[in-house]
Amino acid sequence: MVYSTNFEESQHFSGTFNSFAKRLAHEIAQKCAISGKRVLEIGCGKGEFLRELCVFGNATGLGIDPGYRADKGRNEDLGDVKFIVDFFGPDYRHLEADAVLCRHTLEHISSVAAFVRLIREMIGERTGDWVFFETPDAKRVLAESAFWDIYYEHCSYFSPGAHARLFRQEGFDVTDLELVYDNQYIVQYARPSIGQTKPRLPLERDLEEMHRLAETFPVRVRACQHLWQERIRSAHAAGRRVVLWGGGSKAVSFLTTLQIGDEVSAAVDINPYKQGKFTPGTGHPVIAPADLVQNPPDLVIVMNPIYRNEVVQSLEALDLRPEVVSV
Repeated sequence: MVYSTNFEESQHFSGTFNSFAKRLAHEIAQKCAISGKRVLEIGCGKGEFLRELCVFGNATGLGIDPGYRADKGRNEDLGDVKFIVDFFGPDYRHLEADAVLCRHTLEHISSVAAFVRLIREMIGERTGDWVFFETPDAKRVLAESAFWDIYYEHCSYFSPGAHARLFRQEGFDVTDLELVYDNQYIVQYARPSIGQTKPRLPLERDLEEMHRLAETFPVRVRACQHLWQERIRSAHAAGRRVVLWGGGSKAVSFLTTLQIGDEVSAAVDINPYKQGKFTPGTGHPVIAPADLVQNPPDLVIVMNPIYRNEVVQSLEALDLRPEVVSV
């Protein structure tokens, strides 16, 4: 897989996600006091979050991402925000910012210590800078046997404790650590420190729990996979049309891991840039919600439970009332 301008990862077509992202942007703007300051977002995607943050916080923004693309209607020219279409690396150690953001990027980095160390070197002696990271919580994945959240784009996985230990090791003081978005995401605020700081936040002490969850994960995940295979194949055998709601990485991992083919008809996605394409590996068509009207589903599997209410409302707006379940 190649990260390029053709890569499509945006979740900002969802009202549920947009509400969360807006609240988070406003929190960061206030907590990091970015008014009149410079914000750097590493792994900015299509730039939606950075624009919201800088407009609300009256800040200047710079985003770096090899997948950035200026799409009409999605990236309106609002605020003083610029973009670099590239990977963040040593060539950008000269950049200066009062706040550094990195959301859902660290898990795509293999050499995480070198990555965080580079950010620390970039900040240098500016001890007043803020660093904000948001990363999926691997502890939840283990606890829920969520095999659909394990896929090859993620080469690093973090519990809250592992996340904080990495930053303390590389010269940051972790000031805030919490779980958000139905406990799916780790949110961490940190500031530069001189030398290593010691763990002091409640979520940092999770090693024993992680060991216990990892030990029992193989048995639990096999049982979970078997249940989903039986449920989908039984529905298909009974003549019921099954679709997934969500055509991203979760759906790809779900379908490929379970080796599901014709038993699932399609993956529905509200992101227009995914519609008309196909899921990698299995080749399931990715369709718009409106496409369900002509061929209504009997069972809809929502790939993230936080979107269930939004999905039900979308189906009802189309006068469709299938059975809706979440992974």
